[in-house]
Amino acid sequence: MTQINLRRGEPIEKALRKLKKVLAREGVLQEVRNHRYYEKPSVKGRKKMKAARFLAMLRERYADL
Repeated sequence: MTQINLRRGEPIEKALRKLKKVLAREGVLQEVRNHRYYEKPSVKGRKKMKAARFLAMLRERYADL
């Protein structure tokens, strides 16, 4: 269960921003988005391979920095 600590008199908008930041850091929002619709295992694998190729390309490109 995700929790945030609020100070006395803290505005609701600030509390919501804190909550969104914590949820993003924990990956909860991304997981909810991923489960919005069914994705076949073959499609998941394809996405994973595409992301791996992209990260490898970036690592290669910026290896000398």
